Amino acid sequence: MAKKNTPKPVAPKLFSPADVPPVPTELPPPVPPRKRTARPTQPARTKPAKATSVKVTAAKANPAADALAHSGATATDNRPTAEAGSPTEAPADRLNQIFEGLKQKSTAKQAIYRNTLAAFDCLRLVSQELVVELSRKLTPLDSSVVIEYRSINDMEFHIRFSGDLLVFVLHSNIVTFPDDYGPMPSKYVESDFRRRFFGHIMAYNFMADSIKYQRLNDPGYLVGRLLVNIENHYFLEGVQQLELPDNDMIDNIITPDMMKLFVESAMIAAVNNDLIAPPLPEIQKISVKQKLENQQVSRGSKVGFSFSAQQII
Repeated sequence: MAKKNTPKPVAPKLFSPADVPPVPTELPPPVPPRKRTARPTQPARTKPAKATSVKVTAAKANPAADALAHSGATATDNRPTAEAGSPTEAPADRLNQIFEGLKQKSTAKQAIYRNTLAAFDCLRLVSQELVVELSRKLTPLDSSVVIEYRSINDMEFHIRFSGDLLVFVLHSNIVTFPDDYGPMPSKYVESDFRRRFFGHIMAYNFMADSIKYQRLNDPGYLVGRLLVNIENHYFLEGVQQLELPDNDMIDNIITPDMMKLFVESAMIAAVNNDLIAPPLPEIQKISVKQKLENQQVSRGSKVGFSFSAQQII
């Protein structure tokens, strides 16, 4: 059998001290870093100036434009008194305008309201006296005829008589009218602007049972309206049954006798205006709502009133 010739391992050669290179005593100079070539720089983009800065620049150059562009408090001569948003006192001329308006118009309206309230109290008093006088005369003849006065509140009272109800209401606001209405074209009113404002008292006529049974759809009728001005002069307008004065408003002054005449005329107009029953075809059908709301099928209405808003001035 043939023997394999395997090579013998050769031992590694070792460096002798003479073969090792000597260690340098000085280090070589450092290699300088590579310089990068700089890219060409683009010019910086400048943002356009805001419109406000342009306005400010223009405003500094032009004082007149500053007054127009100013948004703060301004006087009536259009000159700024403070920067926008900053607190400032109102200009003296505006305060004078407010003061004059309050002194003239508001003071006049307060005086008119006091006069109207006094006239309403006078109307309330004469109504109570009239009810007492009529009750004294009617009770011996027929005690079933009830005439009564009822105060609702400071601005409303009722007079109930013979199935009718007069409702007197004081309105809380002061009003005026167009230049061609009622007393407005008269020389008396035109000579003083305060005479253009009025307090007003309304007299309505309802059926007494409409209030008693809460028949909310029953109509009421305006019998008359009394206008009172700052000098306690009055203008009366209403149905033709009222005894309307024929003279100028300058001669019409609020008095107890005049108030009594107003109440008596309203009562006469209500008594003479009888209840008219509706035609049969109008009441053939009723709704369940009408029945539940206690609305009578034969509900009547007053159609005899003829309203006139004209008065000789």
